[in-house]
Amino acid sequence: MSTKQRPPDSMPINLNKPQQWKADIARSVDMYNDWFMKFAPVAFRSTRVQTTRDVEAALAATGNLTNIKPALLRQHPEILPTLRMSTCPPIAVDRLIGLAGVSTTLVKSMELDKKLPVRMPIVVADAQLVKIGTIIEKMADPDIFVWIGRTEAPTEVEIHRAATIVADRLCGAVANPIIRNAQEKRQLAAIKTWLEARGYKQIHGGDGVKFNAMQPGTFSFRMNVPVKLEGGVQQVNIPIDAVIMPKTAKAGDFPIFFEAKSAGDFTNTNKRRKEEAVKMAQLRSTYGEQVRFNLFLCGYFDSGYLGYEAAESIDWVWEHRIDDFAMFGI
Repeated sequence: MSTKQRPPDSMPINLNKPQQWKADIARSVDMYNDWFMKFAPVAFRSTRVQTTRDVEAALAATGNLTNIKPALLRQHPEILPTLRMSTCPPIAVDRLIGLAGVSTTLVKSMELDKKLPVRMPIVVADAQLVKIGTIIEKMADPDIFVWIGRTEAPTEVEIHRAATIVADRLCGAVANPIIRNAQEKRQLAAIKTWLEARGYKQIHGGDGVKFNAMQPGTFSFRMNVPVKLEGGVQQVNIPIDAVIMPKTAKAGDFPIFFEAKSAGDFTNTNKRRKEEAVKMAQLRSTYGEQVRFNLFLCGYFDSGYLGYEAAESIDWVWEHRIDDFAMFGI
């Protein structure tokens, strides 16, 4: 397997050992599955509990889904996903735009930015919010909101039951991000434990320390590193999950970068494998061949994925062999 030239002070750790990949893949999959069975339901449930509270608050604000006014949507645009999941059938973002005949900018701004478009006049926004409210009220799921159409007010039990169902729908739509975020937190915690056991000290983003001014024996998580885009004119920050300055670092040395990657299936990893190569290219284009960018892997990463990263001179540490960090001079 041919790989691109690596920095002179960096020896391959795992990228040049394809004879070990099959065994490592199997162990990594087992480790991820064991974590998923034990902890993923907990992460999902805790998110669902908070989401249920949010849905209950949205129901209270909308008169239990019977009074969806423009003023309310202007004040609380963040409840739009809850309203979409309250209909029968649940309405996707683009379907709502088509059904209500409203601006794509309005709906997507409410969904993604949790606010109304800044440049949209209130009178225009209100006219479109009326249409959204009308669709939601018309399509509200009668099997969930059993009080719709009757004279008696809903009971607390009915409201909680409805909120739980809507919360399940909302969490189901974002189940993968919930699990991925929980796994990433666990991976970074594992790195932190490993480093601190060896005398490393964590610095935080608020400390104002730049990545290339870190002291030997320090590390930071989710640190922004500025890179130049193609053409060298525009500069943007890219977040790096773990930035580690080895204790043996000398003046002018760069820290070692690691991306924490986890995956619950092989398909998505191969779809997204170019992301790391792009980040590596941006870093090397800006700072040269001294950049050491690597991965911290747990889960479903097959030989196709590993071969692609190896060809881009991207090395990795398996979480089930976390002591391989030491082989990077850390």
